Amino acid sequence: MAIAVLVGSLRTDSITRKIARALEPFMPSLQFEHVEIGNLPLYNQDLDDTTPPPEWTAFRERMRAANGYLFVTPEYNRTIPGALKNALDVGSRPGGKSSFAGSKPGAVVSVSPFLLGGFGANHHLRQALVFLDVAVLQQPEMYVNKALELLDDEGAPKQDATKKLFEKFGAAFTGWINRLS
Repeated sequence: MAIAVLVGSLRTDSITRKIARALEPFMPSLQFEHVEIGNLPLYNQDLDDTTPPPEWTAFRERMRAANGYLFVTPEYNRTIPGALKNALDVGSRPGGKSSFAGSKPGAVVSVSPFLLGGFGANHHLRQALVFLDVAVLQQPEMYVNKALELLDDEGAPKQDATKKLFEKFGAAFTGWINRLS
């Protein structure tokens, strides 16, 4: 199953990107394709009414081709980063032609160096995804807190508790994908 991974942080060496990669080994039956969102021009309906930017067209096609979605996001000001919101807007337009339509399965992972684990971003993203017709995994909710302390130099979980959390999420998400695909 091809899973499109959208990471809300644009920084190459971000902890959010590292967490996204660290989760993949816990879901070995899934194929992950990281879809970069930093190159998407800001959504402007005027462009859709004439000639959409090629980056939008390529992004929309990748979203349509995916069997499911994994959204991994940091929390900026208690919500999702602007780049991730822009990607949702680009993918959901033009009206009636959303690339996310069809109730494909998805999941949200929020990442934070702090204790709350990106709770606000997680729930704001879930709210948008429900409207976009993405069938979001409800349980377990995945809040990765104290993220800067969790991975070793190779990007693998350092602690057994982190491995167990990733295993639980990986099993649930894999089951969700298989059930809805």
